[in-house]
Amino acid sequence: MSAVSQNPYNVTPAAHTSVMLKEVLEYLSPKKGETYVDGTFGAGGYTKAILKAAECKVIGIDRDPYVEVFAAKVGEEFTSRFTFIPGKFSEMQGLLAARGIEKVDGVVLDVGVSSMQIDTPRRGFSFMHDGPLDMRMSDQGESAADVVNSADEAELANIIYRYGGERFSRKIARAIVEARTTQPFTRTLELADLIRRTVRSYNDKIDPATRTFQALRIWVNNELSELSEALVAAEKVLSPGGRIVVVSFHSEEDAIVKGFLQDRSGKEDSVSRYMPIPSKDAQQPSFKLLSKKALKPTDAEVDANVRSRSAKLRAAERTSAPAWVSDTKGARV
Repeated sequence: MSAVSQNPYNVTPAAHTSVMLKEVLEYLSPKKGETYVDGTFGAGGYTKAILKAAECKVIGIDRDPYVEVFAAKVGEEFTSRFTFIPGKFSEMQGLLAARGIEKVDGVVLDVGVSSMQIDTPRRGFSFMHDGPLDMRMSDQGESAADVVNSADEAELANIIYRYGGERFSRKIARAIVEARTTQPFTRTLELADLIRRTVRSYNDKIDPATRTFQALRIWVNNELSELSEALVAAEKVLSPGGRIVVVSFHSEEDAIVKGFLQDRSGKEDSVSRYMPIPSKDAQQPSFKLLSKKALKPTDAEVDANVRSRSAKLRAAERTSAPAWVSDTKGARV
């Protein structure tokens, strides 16, 4: 049975809320005859808005196999102007080249886990609903259960602290290692309940499991490295005058985007520690910033969609300078 026929998402594209959609369209500025890449297709919110804004073409990319049902619906509505490519946005240059496309006029990225994934228990992202401890965006590779059941205590503590900012990472890691000797973790609530018992006496405004689940998700999907590589790929595929618009929800993600765009626009002392190291043969700025600071959602949008509250949007325009040469190691950051 295909991923499309067993799609777990109980939502429709029309019901899905795309964060900062107005601002995304404003900075992307779709034009007739141009081609754009929606590197995080999801339910197709950005894609449909771009296609409606101008007689252009959009190429949607997503590694989540279950979004293909939404892509099929968009394809039915915009038959000749939309193409869906399953895969990672970090590999967009190769994915486009395989279809004979070398340059595009815009790239939009909505980084991180989607509301659909969080709200679907069988995907294993949420600590509020019971489901398999999975968290894989692509349904391939190591799952969150694999990590918590096999990583040693020190590695677990490092993951939880580095990617979740959890101050009790060592205490949680120790509890996980002790508990799994009796029974391996297979369900989200098994892990969430353990974490809550472990740090239940500490006062916090958020659920005690929040930071650990975030850390595991980022680790399992190699999200920070994927974002770093996607930015480098976008630099290579964008035509002069093409634009990149990135919406992120996590401080580490925003740090990567900010560092990359400021670095490539000629700003000094701005290289993110998460980005590939530029070549010493300094090149001319490959981007021009479209705003000095990150944009945030309006109060009205936050009131209507509370999950947009941590969103930050950054945008830049490609110059005619060659793409910078970077040391892309492809390792986790």
